[in-house]
Amino acid sequence: MRIGILREEKTPSDERVVLTPKQCKWITENTNIDLVVKSSDIRCFPDSDYSNLGIEVVKNLSDCDILLGVKEVPISSLISDKIYFYFSHTIKEQSYNRELLQAMVQKNITMIDYEVLKDKNNKRLIGFGRYAGIVGAYNALLTYGLKSDKFFLKAANKCSGIKEIHQELNKIKLSTEKIILTGIGMVANGALEILRKANITEVSKEDFIDKTFNETVFCRLKTMDYNERIDGSLSDKYDFYNNPEKYQSSFMNYTKHADIFIAGHFYGVGSPYLFTKEDAKSDDFNVQVVADISCDIDGPIASTIRSSTVENPIYGYNPETESEDDFKKNGVIAVMAVDNLPCELPKDSSEYFGNEFINKILPYLIGEDPDRVIERATICKGGYLTSGFEYLKDYLNGD
Repeated sequence: MRIGILREEKTPSDERVVLTPKQCKWITENTNIDLVVKSSDIRCFPDSDYSNLGIEVVKNLSDCDILLGVKEVPISSLISDKIYFYFSHTIKEQSYNRELLQAMVQKNITMIDYEVLKDKNNKRLIGFGRYAGIVGAYNALLTYGLKSDKFFLKAANKCSGIKEIHQELNKIKLSTEKIILTGIGMVANGALEILRKANITEVSKEDFIDKTFNETVFCRLKTMDYNERIDGSLSDKYDFYNNPEKYQSSFMNYTKHADIFIAGHFYGVGSPYLFTKEDAKSDDFNVQVVADISCDIDGPIASTIRSSTVENPIYGYNPETESEDDFKKNGVIAVMAVDNLPCELPKDSSEYFGNEFINKILPYLIGEDPDRVIERATICKGGYLTSGFEYLKDYLNGD
């Protein structure tokens, strides 16, 4: 088996890579895989880091069986009849990638999407979510420092890595602020790492609302903490997942008491919006900073009216005018909505992702796969959509 590491070609450029030089070396020494890397001048690890460890750096991957990348591959660069692994961003019928899926089908490509590599219990096995949470929470604190003029943190992408991020947290000067964190998955767990590293105390949702503290605190909210049935009856998360239209948001119970909101949850289509534009105008809405890691534009978080960039991560949302404004102004919400947060720590996030790939995916590639992990994550093969993704047929055909 010959595996090739793709050069990332999407614009804006992405410095991440699926496997670091040391991870490539480990694979070649511990498996029968022949592994090569396509030359790249933007990757966070230069070509020399690979070649110095005996990994061949090439200009062409056409003789490889499997090709590994991070982001979408440009249609012009797709090689027919190959097996690809990358985040295709097609499974939610994203209109901007319809032609990409069409091209993969036409070129007889076997497409395996990291996003749907799941275990037998349907739990995702791999992703950059942890680092999205780490950088997102760090950026939330950075944004609050700028908004309040209380402290200044170095931009995450200017830090050498996670260790320097941790060192920067020592500069934080908080008093009695309250922070909301939503979510229980990889993203929220990454954000949790930062809040704990910053020595911010976690409290229950009840105490968050009812008590005052002499220190900065945060509460972590699960789905059913901020959603309730419209008819007032008791329910659980399974009823919510199956019948989201029967629910309304109760998130405003917390916004009266919060200064910072870190959105680390997954938003399901059809679920209630956490807060609307009208909610943001309310006297019960006191949130000054929103760090929207999920970055669903014009969606469940009303202040996220656009994504922001690594270079310019913050903009202001004025609830009264429902438009963008100077985030430093009183009454204007400072919004951090960078949609590619792991890119700010490319080496650390690549190393984390590579370890996940080696430990959780590679065994199924080189050995048996009794749970059909690879098969169930295959979107198209042999010129057709696979059975698990036939729901994409109309999307594929442009209907």
